[in-house]
Order: sequence, then structure tokens, then C-alpha cells
Amino acid sequence: MSNKILSAKTCTPCRGGVPPLAPDEAEALRSKNTPDWRLEDEARRVERGFAFADFRQALDFVDQVGALAESEGHHPDIAFGWGYATISLQTKKIMGLNENDFIMAAKIDGVHEAAKRQNAR
Repeated sequence: MSNKILSAKTCTPCRGGVPPLAPDEAEALRSKNTPDWRLEDEARRVERGFAFADFRQALDFVDQVGALAESEGHHPDIAFGWGYATISLQTKKIMGLNENDFIMAAKIDGVHEAAKRQNAR
């Protein structure tokens, strides 16, 4: 499954009671679809750092990611400041990763690519 196929999916609500992805399953999804992200906390979380030219670009990116999170109903942890943003995803109801986290990661990658094109103008 490529990043484009994964980013075309929509997050589905997690009601809990489902096991999180096993580390090898999470790594397979990460490496195929979102290779710039890294697994953290024994494969219970996926995270990526993003660099920007200034605070405004980082803020604009974070605003777009926030709007995406609201539309998908899947909310990342976000840290940002002058020239950077760090996004961390985990399905909190299961305290681990599921496909939704990688769908969001792929969609966030798309937001970042669009931001890079916009900032290059």
C-alpha cells in the first residue's frame, strides 16, 4: 500500500477493545507508507519532526494539521516553535498504534508537501 493509497483512506473511530499493532506490523506500515516517521515507545507511537524557515510557516502548518485532525476525528500531539513542528500519533484508546495513525501520518505528509510548495513561491 503506497502513501497515496493510505492517505486516500479516512480514519475510522476506534472504540477500544482492539489490540494495537504488533511492532513488526507497525514497522511494515511505517516503512512502506510513512518512511520519514519513526516508531517510538516500543512501537506504541509514531512521530516526525518538520523544519520550516520561520515561526509563521510552522504555525501555518500546525493550523492545517489541526484542521485535518478535526475533520478526521484523530488528534495528534503537536509541539512547535520557531522553525519546527513535531507531530506524534497514537491511538489513545488502545495505548498503541493502529492503521488510523498511519492514515493520519500519510495525510500530514501531504499537508507538509503542499506547505513546501506554497513556501517555495
